[in-house]
Formats: sequence, structure tokens, C-alpha cells
Amino acid sequence: MANPKYKTPRSKTRKRRSHLALVMPNIVVCKSCGAPKRQHHICQACGRYNDKQIIAKDEE
Repeated sequence: MANPKYKTPRSKTRKRRSHLALVMPNIVVCKSCGAPKRQHHICQACGRYNDKQIIAKDEE
């Protein structure tokens, strides 16, 4: 198995890992209930997506 001859510089290591950064998901407000939800996902509070009822939720 090959061993590195020289120590890898920090700049090369950081360039290689540049795509590993964490990204916050986009949060929007649901049109029907006003709860925060992720973009392009079904609302967990009311079960609606794009003004259509997808999941039957209990209405309180």
C-alpha cells in the first residue's frame, strides 16, 4: 500500500472538502395554515401541498 511522501497542505485539503459544507433548508410559510414548512414538501401541520389535501389530518 502506498504511503504519502509529503504532508498534504491545508489548502489542498480544504479545496477537496469545499462541497461538504452544511446548508440550511429553505423554510416558507404554509398558505393554508400559516405553519413553517420546507419548500416543495407537504405541510406537516395541515397535510396540504399546493392547495390540495394530500394527507388527511384532524381539524381541531
